[in-house]
Amino acid sequence: MDTSLYPPSTAEIARKRRELAPKPLEAFKAFSASVFADGALPGKTKQLIAVAVAHVTQCPYCIRGHTQAALKAGATEQEIMEAIWVAAEMRAGGAYAHSALAIDVMAHAHDTA
Repeated sequence: MDTSLYPPSTAEIARKRRELAPKPLEAFKAFSASVFADGALPGKTKQLIAVAVAHVTQCPYCIRGHTQAALKAGATEQEIMEAIWVAAEMRAGGAYAHSALAIDVMAHAHDTA
């Protein structure tokens, strides 16, 4: 991680977050714990989803944290990489699907000219 662009998450940063907004932080932590708890989906699956989403949102902290959490939950390196490929396909698929907008504009370009 390029520390000039993305500083490492430190105890000092965590302390400052807690100091500046303790109630929202407490609520976020409770929400996060609830979301990632075993339920209809096991925690490992939820962490693999989080790894994929983190790659789509391009959050380096989330990528690192959820990859570590997925490993801790028992995910294999192969499962993690497959989740990343799902994310890549969804990003590409979104661009492909949205081409319908450009095609629609091109089809109707003569209507406004």
